[in-house]
Amino acid sequence: MRATSFIVQAVPRITFPSTKRFIMSATERKTIATHDGTFHCDEVLACHMLKNHTAQFKNADIMRTRDPSRTSEAHIVVDVGAVYDPNKQRFDHHQRGFCTTFSFAGKRSRTKLSSAGLIYKHFGTEIIRNAARINNIELGAQDVVTVYNKVYDCFMEAIDAIDNGITMYESSHPPRYESSTDLSSRVAKLNAEWYETNPDQDANFLKAMDMAGKEMDECMLHVLKSWLPARSILRSAMKERLSLHPSGSILVLREWAPWKDHLFSMEEDEVEEGIDKKILYVVYKDMTGSSWRVQCVPTAKSSFQSRKPLPEPWRGIRDEELSALTGIDDCVFAHAAGFIGGNKRYEGAMAMAKKALEAE
Repeated sequence: MRATSFIVQAVPRITFPSTKRFIMSATERKTIATHDGTFHCDEVLACHMLKNHTAQFKNADIMRTRDPSRTSEAHIVVDVGAVYDPNKQRFDHHQRGFCTTFSFAGKRSRTKLSSAGLIYKHFGTEIIRNAARINNIELGAQDVVTVYNKVYDCFMEAIDAIDNGITMYESSHPPRYESSTDLSSRVAKLNAEWYETNPDQDANFLKAMDMAGKEMDECMLHVLKSWLPARSILRSAMKERLSLHPSGSILVLREWAPWKDHLFSMEEDEVEEGIDKKILYVVYKDMTGSSWRVQCVPTAKSSFQSRKPLPEPWRGIRDEELSALTGIDDCVFAHAAGFIGGNKRYEGAMAMAKKALEAE
């Protein structure tokens, strides 16, 4: 894409804190400005997204400065300048009164955006399309929106929250342990140490961009290649379940796929459509293909408590003894915790799910 006009005086130079000089190209290259000094995960990712996943700023130069006379010359400014104005390509979040959050699918996140979230908010659909194109993945218009929302939810929101000092848990109790392995912490560790003399912070910034950018790209690829196809499998199973049992409480996966994340969100979508039939059991072939599983749906995605566990008398019983107890042939096991069981045949697994559904 042809860059818009940008007048450059003869060999202008931009001075970094390290006293090294960055010489801009004499051609019409775009410039992304962000602050100098200590860097953070949000502006590192903002620069990565713009430089690697947008046509407008592809391979742009990065100018690290707090000098307003220099940032005013940049084509886009992130995380500095105290201005949020998309029409002027200014994306800072530090100014008094800033409270913009990420809105999607009729819902609004409560998390205030950082510069990374702002760039993702305004350029995210292009970023997703570019990631799909790079990996030869075709996306429909709705798929783009679905992936755009998911990547914010599973990746970007944490960056926004950490940068804005928002804790994960609303509690007056101190955390029970300290974690320093999240992406924001790892980016912070790439800053120069306090005792270093004449550190090359600009080189460190590029290392941080490379590390954080790879992690974001890997997240997008996972959502595109694994999460989204699994969602399609779950959607088909959701539509079929009423024909399998009138309660709609048994979901059958003809093809195994990770299901918990999709199941809960799709149930929420159904409630909005006036359908309120909670799924209690998921029946699927195990990954070896040798038998079928009956897994209880948990009360929440990360919970170990089931909505309706397998009957207590079954738990911890195996093989012929379990078949005799249930009256169902070819039983394999019922877990001692009651959250999963198995049968050699699909028909047997379905019979176990139905009998568990009817049990008190």
